[in-house]
Amino acid sequence: MIKVLLVDDHRLVRAGLQSLLQACEDIEVVGSAADGREALELVGEVQPDVVLMDLSMPGMGGVEATRLLEAHPGVQVVVLTSFSDQEQVLDAVDAGAVGYLLKDADPDDLVDGVRAAAAGQSPLDPKVARTLLTRRGGQAPQDQLSDREREVLVLVADGLANKQIARHLGITERTVKAT
Repeated sequence: MIKVLLVDDHRLVRAGLQSLLQACEDIEVVGSAADGREALELVGEVQPDVVLMDLSMPGMGGVEATRLLEAHPGVQVVVLTSFSDQEQVLDAVDAGAVGYLLKDADPDDLVDGVRAAAAGQSPLDPKVARTLLTRRGGQAPQDQLSDREREVLVLVADGLANKQIARHLGITERTVKAT
């Protein structure tokens, strides 16, 4: 059973996500939070496998909460937001998010993303993947990447989580996230 914690400041969004996920036999929504601070308080208590994290919330936002959730290494944070701009995506990934999905996603894609994150993969909306691949401007992304960055990117594309990439390359997880 995949345990999920929902974090969004809109009650209606949380209720809709809960209904969608609870309909799946292999997913259990173990908690719901209206902001990052509440999520941090709940995570130790409910011990989720996956946190679906909105970015824009009053109080503590999703990027800061994701960064602080690194204290819980078994928790996989998947951003679920309406923002696909480069800065938001990079901030979330740098903070430790393993996936990034958009709220206009097909419901089946969202469920698949939760399952993928729980399995150690990195679910990315195609628009977000493009943002990550073109983050350095007009040149072809592969021309701008270091050898290490290319190695990490290939492993991300293969669906490996940061921890798995770190083990595979013999580097720290922090180095993977910074790459």
